[in-house]
Amino acid sequence: MSSTDVLDAVDRILAEGGDADDILRDVVAALVEHGGCAWAGILFNEEGELVLGPQAGTQQGDARLQLPVSFDGARVAELVVDGCPDTALAEQVASLISAYCLVGWDTGGVPWEELS
Repeated sequence: MSSTDVLDAVDRILAEGGDADDILRDVVAALVEHGGCAWAGILFNEEGELVLGPQAGTQQGDARLQLPVSFDGARVAELVVDGCPDTALAEQVASLISAYCLVGWDTGGVPWEELS
């Protein structure tokens, strides 16, 4: 599958909406199943500590890429991939999922759906 196909799949997942955990599970699964990554996971920034959340595939430990996921200028999570052949694809996905990685964030009364 091409990078465009993977991004289209991620766009569909985000457009379908739903629970943020389910969306992120589907996104990391898409990176493994269709993006050629051996493993993908989300590390949430919880009170300054990175905590592993949704993940898919089998960790390889080699060729690991850890990309910041930022929302409103703050690092809220990191997208981590092992053996991903397309760094630019992983960077784009990290940008697309930022609003779904707001663990423990106060939205200031704005509904979650409006943040994405």
